[in-house]
Amino acid sequence: MKFGLFDHVDRSDRPLAQQLDERIAYVVAAEQAGFYGYHVAEHHATPLNMVPVPGVWLGTLARATTRIRLGTLVYLLPLYSPLRLIEEICMLDHLSHGRLDVGVGRGVSAYELNYHKVDPETSREVFIDAFETILAGLTHDRLTRNGKYFSYTNVPMELKPLQRPHPPFWYGSSNETGAAWAGDQGLHFSTLGASVRAKANIDAYKTALAKRGGPAIASGDFSGGAAIGAVRHVVVADSDGEALRIAKPAYDHWYGNLTKLERDNVAGPRFARSMVGNLDEAIAVGSALIGAPATIRAAIERQAKELGINYLICDFAFGTLGPDQVLRSLALFAAAVQPKFADRA
Repeated sequence: MKFGLFDHVDRSDRPLAQQLDERIAYVVAAEQAGFYGYHVAEHHATPLNMVPVPGVWLGTLARATTRIRLGTLVYLLPLYSPLRLIEEICMLDHLSHGRLDVGVGRGVSAYELNYHKVDPETSREVFIDAFETILAGLTHDRLTRNGKYFSYTNVPMELKPLQRPHPPFWYGSSNETGAAWAGDQGLHFSTLGASVRAKANIDAYKTALAKRGGPAIASGDFSGGAAIGAVRHVVVADSDGEALRIAKPAYDHWYGNLTKLERDNVAGPRFARSMVGNLDEAIAVGSALIGAPATIRAAIERQAKELGINYLICDFAFGTLGPDQVLRSLALFAAAVQPKFADRA
């Protein structure tokens, strides 16, 4: 079992420059504590994400750290020129000295896609065309491809990734269709939400991965060669009561950021259905792990067994949590939770 970090970098109650400085210190602390990777989301026109250009953010973190792996969960591929993103991926892989993980997806929010003039109804096929184009560009000296949405002819690929044949690809999904696609492609995988739904997604991924015969590029860092992760809000304190007291207002603030576009468009579609608005319910369904170290250890034991994951991706920094609270939670987790799972595959 490995542990990583997931981060929306949602709007807090502090100036953004201060919040970003605090986040850099947080990722450095996580590296020192032995966390495997840091994964940042991409969202647009919403307080859910204050770093909507993830490459800029990851480039900053690449120079502030030396060991922790860095990546996106996920790049929203329908919003990019594949050629430009190929070049960005190569730059980041070298800036991080080969620590880049490339999470990809099509985008769960119809509002964000529409702001970019991307039709949500066709976004999946745009995403697949973009993914195949990026993969071709990363693995050939020249890019020639005639896709439905993206076409290139004999473009020199002067930038190459440091990791060969390319950085690991990841896919994050909250539904079984996307999970099965990730397994078909042999990508690393992560999901979120209630444990019941997460298990269905993971089972769909594992079935497709087994049918394929295994990951496209096996990783020695994870049992079976593929990372199978679940994202969870995590707050650790000296007691369950203290953790709940700290976590509740922060979770409420984060959920408000998550659902702002839905509230601004009351007659529109709902995209945040994977997450619940009440912290007590989030704990009950397994999407939040809140409590003293012993409580957290027991919850991870249950989820590892129920879901069949080999990677827990912890969201320690969300909403209005201050830097002292975040770093204290991280330190307690590193000292009293993480070592209990260190020798497990």
